[in-house]
Amino acid sequence: MRLTVWSYEGPPHVGAIRVAASMTGVHCVLHAPAGDTYADLLFTMIERRASRPPVTYTTFQARDLGGDTAELFKKAMREACERFQPRALLIGETCTAELVQDQPGALAQGMGLPVPVVPLELSAYTRKENWGASEAFYGLVRTLLKGRVPAPGAQRAPRPADQRPRANLLGATALGFRCRDDVVEVSRLLDAIGVEVNVIAPLGASPEDLLRLPQADFNVCLYPEVAELTCGWLERQFKQPTVRTVPLGVTGTRAFLREVAAVAGLDIDVEQVGPASRSTWYSRSVDSTYLTGKRVFIFADATHALAATRIAQDELGFTVVGLGTYSREFARDVRERAQALGVEALITDDYLEVEARVAELQPELVLGTQMERHIAKRLGIPCAVISAPVHVQDFPARYAPQMGFEGANVIFDTWVHPLMMGLEEHLITMFREDFEFHDTATAPQHAEPPTRPQAVAPAVDAEGGEAEAADVEPVWTPDAERELGKIPFFVRGKARRNTERYARTRGVATIT
Repeated sequence: MRLTVWSYEGPPHVGAIRVAASMTGVHCVLHAPAGDTYADLLFTMIERRASRPPVTYTTFQARDLGGDTAELFKKAMREACERFQPRALLIGETCTAELVQDQPGALAQGMGLPVPVVPLELSAYTRKENWGASEAFYGLVRTLLKGRVPAPGAQRAPRPADQRPRANLLGATALGFRCRDDVVEVSRLLDAIGVEVNVIAPLGASPEDLLRLPQADFNVCLYPEVAELTCGWLERQFKQPTVRTVPLGVTGTRAFLREVAAVAGLDIDVEQVGPASRSTWYSRSVDSTYLTGKRVFIFADATHALAATRIAQDELGFTVVGLGTYSREFARDVRERAQALGVEALITDDYLEVEARVAELQPELVLGTQMERHIAKRLGIPCAVISAPVHVQDFPARYAPQMGFEGANVIFDTWVHPLMMGLEEHLITMFREDFEFHDTATAPQHAEPPTRPQAVAPAVDAEGGEAEAADVEPVWTPDAERELGKIPFFVRGKARRNTERYARTRGVATIT
């Protein structure tokens, strides 16, 4: 284990809590020491939920380790069932409780409880949050539907001719990035082409809704990090095909509609579906042409990182100079995409490695998580958040999807505005010291140019020449600093480093 200030993903039990918090009628019981209840704050503070997540912790303490901690778990289980009356139970343990080896899943299954019990093997020391969410969702679906799996070799009955195609939207969870609005936007898209949404899960679903999953003609894997395992099982057991194209960006949304039409047997003109996305016109307009070729670094979960490369390169004309993800389960997909782009993939969960790569590449825009927002701010680079982990400002009260045509508009605004404001901030900074525009300037006809600071004389050697200083840090004169200040702030750091490197190689001690 490694101590860290930031973490891209929490331990797997946080993923299990995300699934429970997304649903109604599901309760999660966690064997955990006192202090592991911190996860509640993620939902009430960051997502601003009106209620705490449906979780019961055993909260054993150090003095309990000499006694029967298994009995403490059984007591917590009975009290949770009596108080909350759940219709399904998720059973797991936090990373600390895993060391005690009480096997809470086996204990719960032996208690004869009147509701379905889903034991979770969360592998806290080798896995992370998204994996835990995937396991929890898969465990729920498999436990509830295991008695309804058709016999081997059975064929799926054809859809009645007068019935609209039905789809399940799978993968959206609490604490997900814009999941709440994405499912609304995708539901509208499907309705526009004549497809009915059968179940949205886990977000907003109940155990009874999960029982209706086989009624759909196909599944839409909106967030592979959470839903891919479940979609694969439904495909094998219930012969439900899976739509795997994620509708992010204009081209991604059209590709998604084409795949849905093929799976559902619909004959539609994708180009005529939905309102025209304004982002398509804006990205070709005069105001955006100066953005062409902007160097972009992308680091996010795999779903959003892969989609961001396509949007950045194909829809906005950016140049992707770096790509990475913390989703190790999808490392192969990210590496293949990076190879196609001619860049080196960064697969890591260490934010310091990400910061070092950003500082090395000096991009003009960073697309990442809440952590990259802080990294970019320190380095003076514009940034837009495109993926979890996020902070409270990324759960807006307004409707702000990422998926679909409206999501493409939101993405355009979110990505381009930092660059536009960066240019404006640079112009303001550049003219701030001008005798007509500086902060203390009077009316232009009365203004006098401010006195220029005196330059520091360069170091000289005994013969009167400039001193050799290849191994000495160069010193900037005030005039040089003023000139450097005229360079846009988002590339100023690179200009400073390149100039200092040049000065060292030439033995120049003072940069004028």
